[in-house]
Amino acid sequence: MASTFEFLIRHGYALLFALVLAEQLGVPVPAAPALLAMGALAGLGKFSFGMALAVSVLAAVLSDAIWYDIGRRKGRGVLRVLCRISIEPDSCVRQTEDVFVKYGSNTLLFAKFVPGLSTVAPPLAGMTGMGAGHFLLFDALGALVWAGSMLVVGFFFRHQLEAILEAGSRMGFYFLLILAGALAVYLGIKYYQRWRIMKLLRVARISADELFIAITDGAEMVIVDMRNPREIEETMTVPGAITMRGSELEKRHGEIARDRDVILYCS
Repeated sequence: MASTFEFLIRHGYALLFALVLAEQLGVPVPAAPALLAMGALAGLGKFSFGMALAVSVLAAVLSDAIWYDIGRRKGRGVLRVLCRISIEPDSCVRQTEDVFVKYGSNTLLFAKFVPGLSTVAPPLAGMTGMGAGHFLLFDALGALVWAGSMLVVGFFFRHQLEAILEAGSRMGFYFLLILAGALAVYLGIKYYQRWRIMKLLRVARISADELFIAITDGAEMVIVDMRNPREIEETMTVPGAITMRGSELEKRHGEIARDRDVILYCS
C-alpha cells in the first residue's frame, strides 16, 4: 500500500490531468475526488496548490476546446451522440439547450457544476457560432472556479483526508478494493437510472413515420413542439403543432386539449 501512495504522489499532477481530461471528454470517471485529494495534499505540503490548479484548468479547457470544435463542425448531431452515451440522460439536449439560450456564454461559468451540462455546453457554444477567443475566456474562467473550489475544499479539510489515508494505509489492499467498489456502485446506479429512463422513453415513443400516418389518416391529436427555438428555426415545424417551451408548460397547459392523444415533440 505504501508503494501505491508513493506512486500517486510521484505522478500526482499527471494523474490529475488525465482524470480531469477524461471526465470533461465524457468518460464516466468522477474527477472531483481527485481534486479534493490534491487540494488536501497541497495543504500538507506534498504538492503546489497553484500547479494543481493550473494543471486542472489546462485539462478542462483542452477537452472543452475539442468539443467546441466538434460542435462547430458537426452541428447538433453531436448532441444526440453525447446524450446516447451520457449517464445523465435526463439532463441532456433540451434542458441544456434551454439553459444555454437563457444564459448564453455565462453558462460556461457554472456548467461544470451541473450534471449533463458540463460536456454538452462546449459543443453548444460551437454550434451557436460563439467566437473561439470568447469561448476560451469564459470556459477558462468556469474551469478556474470549478477546479479552484474543489481544491480549496480539499485544502481546508486536509487533516480529515490525512486520517482517511492513514486508515487506508493500515487496511492495505482492501482499501483499494473499497475505493474500486464505491466507484463501481456509483457507475452502476447511474447506468441503472439511464436504462430506466431510456426504457420509459422507448415505451412512450412514436416514430416520425407513425405520426405522419396518423396525421394523414385524420387522427385527432394535439402535437406540442417543445424543441428549442433555435432548432425550430433550423428545421421545419409540424403543421398545426403548438410551440411551447418546457418552462411554459405550467402556465400554458390550458391550451392542450384533454380529450385526445397528446404528442410531445422534443429534441
